[in-house]
Amino acid sequence: MKSANPIHVVWPGTAYPRGATWDGEGVNFALFSQHAQKVELCLFDDTGRHELQRIVMRERTDDVWHCYLPEARPGMAYGYRVHGPYKPEEGHRFNPHKLLIDPYAKDLVGKLRWGDALYGYTIGSKREDLSFDRRDSAALMPKGRVLETAFTWGEDRRPKIARQDMVIYEMHVRGFTMQHPAVPPELRGTYAALATAPVIDYLQRLGITTVELLPVHSYLNDRHLVENGLQNYWGYNTLGFFAPEMRYSASRKVKEFKTMVKTLHSAGIEVILDVVYNHSCEGNQLGPTLSLRGVDNASYYIVNAENRRYYDDFTGCGNTVNLEHPRALQLVMDSLRYWVEEMHVDGFRFDLASALAREAGKVENLGGFFDAIRQDPVLNRVKLIAEPWDLGHGGYQVGNFPLGWAEWNDQYRDSMRGYWKGDGGLLGEVAKRLTGSQDLYGWSGKQPHASINFITAHDGFTLHDLVSYNDKHNEANGEGNRDGNSNNVSWNCGVEGPTDDPEIRTLRARQKRNMLATLLLSQGVPMLLAGDESGHTQDGNNNVYCQDNALGWIDWKLDAEREALRDFTRHLVHFRRRHPSFGRRSFFRGAPLDGAEAKDLVWYRPDGQEMNADDWNDGNARCIGMFMSGRGIADMGARGETLEDDDFFLLFNAHHEHLDFVLPVDGGGPWQVVLDTTHDALTEAHPPLDTPSLTLHCRSLVLLSRPLRKTP
Repeated sequence: MKSANPIHVVWPGTAYPRGATWDGEGVNFALFSQHAQKVELCLFDDTGRHELQRIVMRERTDDVWHCYLPEARPGMAYGYRVHGPYKPEEGHRFNPHKLLIDPYAKDLVGKLRWGDALYGYTIGSKREDLSFDRRDSAALMPKGRVLETAFTWGEDRRPKIARQDMVIYEMHVRGFTMQHPAVPPELRGTYAALATAPVIDYLQRLGITTVELLPVHSYLNDRHLVENGLQNYWGYNTLGFFAPEMRYSASRKVKEFKTMVKTLHSAGIEVILDVVYNHSCEGNQLGPTLSLRGVDNASYYIVNAENRRYYDDFTGCGNTVNLEHPRALQLVMDSLRYWVEEMHVDGFRFDLASALAREAGKVENLGGFFDAIRQDPVLNRVKLIAEPWDLGHGGYQVGNFPLGWAEWNDQYRDSMRGYWKGDGGLLGEVAKRLTGSQDLYGWSGKQPHASINFITAHDGFTLHDLVSYNDKHNEANGEGNRDGNSNNVSWNCGVEGPTDDPEIRTLRARQKRNMLATLLLSQGVPMLLAGDESGHTQDGNNNVYCQDNALGWIDWKLDAEREALRDFTRHLVHFRRRHPSFGRRSFFRGAPLDGAEAKDLVWYRPDGQEMNADDWNDGNARCIGMFMSGRGIADMGARGETLEDDDFFLLFNAHHEHLDFVLPVDGGGPWQVVLDTTHDALTEAHPPLDTPSLTLHCRSLVLLSRPLRKTP
């Protein structure tokens, strides 16, 4: 809409679909607001800077306001002004002086510019519920833009990686390529960059099956960050649930995201989105009025039952989206389906997922949100991963999400960090986590792939910093080092931060290999943090949410030590993918399976004897052996064949001293060393061991294998 010609024809339109929908002839606009008294559709020029016309939406069906403009076309910028009561004490915060973004907007034009006019009340007033701001906010606001959704997907097919075969790579769209030397400078930090040949080749060589992208929904830069010269880097501050974040787009077009997905699919790589539906960027009662608050605050947010001026905040971000309301639930469901059907993504990781399950303030694990997902013919077929906690009472729900869901397993993270740090009394806990956390997931009928195992993630230390710092160093965030978790279960190996001491550097390198090997040889789904495979550091900052700079970006300049770690990780990932023993679809039984002589799993002490109850309770023990029978996989292949593998023996020594480990005599033939983390390479060419015992280096992991003995 490049001219200022007004729209002359307005038809009634329909209440569905929501948002602005181009049908090839005109555009249908539909906005839900239960408590509104009047809704105006505001039309702007293509830049979104100049308001051209306001149209009163006179049709209202089931609290959905709608109209159809046969003269409208894709590219038209628009917003809403919603009239209604300004009664915060009753949960209503309508203010028609504030231009609002359509909650269903699929594309946004322009950037938000902070100013006091964005607030529904007068900044500086003692009580925001007793003041009403009449300044117009349109000049400060981004606008929705009518989108032409057509795209040539061609033969695009979802990779459909089996859940037990997944290797997840958590990455930030911008940070991953901002310093990549082989990506054209004009593309760095964008969706287009992730579709370039050097990036695709790197992911394939590393062996990644699935990328998990930090939030790509359009989001807001917090005012206090902008005023302090910082930015919201991670993006957990959603402004729109349908529109992709345009700061990651080189072309400023939505189809760039689709091209990225299509290219990754062609390379056999899945795309999972980290999504934030638990709260919005509008914050608490003192936040700005940008979208949901002004459209229908009392419907979209959980307001406090005793004083509706306030919100029930289970997220730590000021508000919680009210999924008990059918229209708020519909908003989330429509958004999820849009990203699957229109954008072709393969699944979702839900930020603070417990907040999505709250009904009457309590987490209901079989509540409306999960019922809606389970019955949905589109969403019940994609990968669903929960961050299984929020900040409210009863919010920690690890192991309690319904069938079909996987979960980030923080108990895996903490036990493995503590074990390799040298903490005692953890052998039993480590054994549970190595074998897929059956104690957390088996009771409900889930399988090991319900556990998303990780040692590091975007939130916290990188792997390199985990072995280099005892304490967080977040001074760059401007919050006096008060932000970020202080309980990192980390160990600096003797010196805080960088050092030239060769012994400490050697120990740190081995500790990184120990944790990477543990992660990739455990049952469950491993998740790597991008950059950990090459020793990326954030200089001890464990909360780089506001560091959109070299501190948060991946450094691709590798020295010999970092190259060796990358190659070690790559070989280990491919080793895991070659051997079904490390991605079992069912839990170990600890007993012989049908037709097998040996147990599928046996735990050994360093003297070669099986572990007993007293051994598990020995707080000083830090060494253990884990035998896995290749005949005990008990899984069926894709064509119904029975899967078998080599026998494997994993030896763990987190003690500060070397230990001799007696190899059990079971008639199964000699073992050979596949992996020893005192070295930076894997090998399957070692000669068979001809000694009854093996010396385990302090703080090391050794993997032994032998061909499966054939039964007569």
